[in-house]
Amino acid sequence: MNSLQLWERYKKNLCECPSIGLMLDTSRMNIPDEFFYRMEPQLQKAYQAMDALEAGSIANPDENRMVGHYWLRSSNLAPSQEIRQDIEKNIQAIKDFTFNVHAAKIYPRKHARFTRFLSIGIGGSALGPQFTSDALGTCSDKMLPIFLDNTDPDGFERVLAQIGSDLDKTLTIVISKSGGTTETRNGMLEVAEAYRKANLSFERHAVAVTAVGSNLNKTAEKNGWITFFPMWDWVGGRTSLTSAVGLLPMALQGINIKEFLNGAALCDGLTRNRDTRSNPAALLALSWYHATGGHGAKDMVILPYKDRLQLFPRYLQQLVMESLGKEKDLNGEVVNQGITVYGNKGTTDQHAYVQQLRDGVNNFFTTFIEVLKDHNTDSLEVDPGITSGDYLHAFLQGTRNALYEKGRESLTITVEKLDPHSVGALIALYERAVGFYATLININAYHQPGVEAGKRMAGAVITLQNEVLAYLRKNSGKAYSAEAVAEAVGATQDVEIVFRLLEHASANRFPGVVKKTGKPVIASTYEIAGG
Repeated sequence: MNSLQLWERYKKNLCECPSIGLMLDTSRMNIPDEFFYRMEPQLQKAYQAMDALEAGSIANPDENRMVGHYWLRSSNLAPSQEIRQDIEKNIQAIKDFTFNVHAAKIYPRKHARFTRFLSIGIGGSALGPQFTSDALGTCSDKMLPIFLDNTDPDGFERVLAQIGSDLDKTLTIVISKSGGTTETRNGMLEVAEAYRKANLSFERHAVAVTAVGSNLNKTAEKNGWITFFPMWDWVGGRTSLTSAVGLLPMALQGINIKEFLNGAALCDGLTRNRDTRSNPAALLALSWYHATGGHGAKDMVILPYKDRLQLFPRYLQQLVMESLGKEKDLNGEVVNQGITVYGNKGTTDQHAYVQQLRDGVNNFFTTFIEVLKDHNTDSLEVDPGITSGDYLHAFLQGTRNALYEKGRESLTITVEKLDPHSVGALIALYERAVGFYATLININAYHQPGVEAGKRMAGAVITLQNEVLAYLRKNSGKAYSAEAVAEAVGATQDVEIVFRLLEHASANRFPGVVKKTGKPVIASTYEIAGG
């Protein structure tokens, strides 16, 4: 196809969305017209399913709950007055709390004001807030954001060392809908201990975002935390960015949450349109289906050409893969669905894996994300009449052309500028595209049985660890192989796990397991020294 033919194809396939400052180009996906016609009945079904979801139907039958993240930015759409009032009350409470923190009306005991905040969460309670913080933060932020998002002891030390002597000026936000998320609970306990070691009251520095009645909610109320903000069972973690999970950190940082919500709401309205050719979320879902054969045959590569969007691929990994990666469809048939997502920022990607994208295995499709406005100040000319931003734009166009030249398909999303409004729109665009695609492939996008299975298995490992250590303590001073310990505690089917538990225990000072290395290593013996 020559350049003039490509131009004609571009004009035909460009979806313009001026109300949200966004364009979607599908011209390089090679989607034939007959594909649109063939998929239209399924898309109409997807529109109907989305209407039912927004009207308050039970969208997650596994948990018998509604899915209402769209109501968070358009509370008038909520199916009951109670929910509508809860949403509006919560947004106002976030604004009031933030104002009082910034105005030093809420302040730490040993300092005049909070100057930073530490957000503790994992998954949807971390990825979204981290993304918006990095995408929209400036050098004049009201408060410095810091995130703790794992249960890695070394990670705890690094974050606390970064805070250092400013711990007394740090507001800590603990985010967990259930209130029992292990990683978040561990982070909270480690941080609380750091406050106590610094002779500070953790409770006077702590805020919770959790479900009413959760263990975290009860802890916050019992111990006199500053306040708490509710989460609701109809908001899933990966779609919680427009709830207090995302709004509270954004507001404290100084990001305009009203514009963020407006951008998301406008995109929601735009993507309710049942004219597929002018609905960018439907076009995304349709492109995914075309590229993957409706069964994840190709990976989704996200390439944002903007440093501020470098965390967007990580955010989309959870949104897309946790929503679409399902073993069974809605009929109970085994389908093993999903789309693998990965990405890096441009032009960094051109020095990393574009070589394979262009010349290697053709097992992907790319989404380029372009931001037209470089920045808010005058640009330096690095060559006569050429700026660094011009080079960034040229690399995007060049890579896009280089991939197409080799038959590699791509989408391009263009936004006019990066601000709270456009970021809110991007979030809403992908949320709805995921919902549409889930209907096209007949799966439930709003549950995560695989994640829950991993949590259950992790709990079983901790139980086995307690049994192993109890046996060694009972027989202190005696050394045993992993196989002997496994047999003693009735875990012969799990001897590999016992071996790995002993290896981990002996590598750390606590709980005092001593290893005598064998040859091969699986012949090693372990003991807890006698008192």
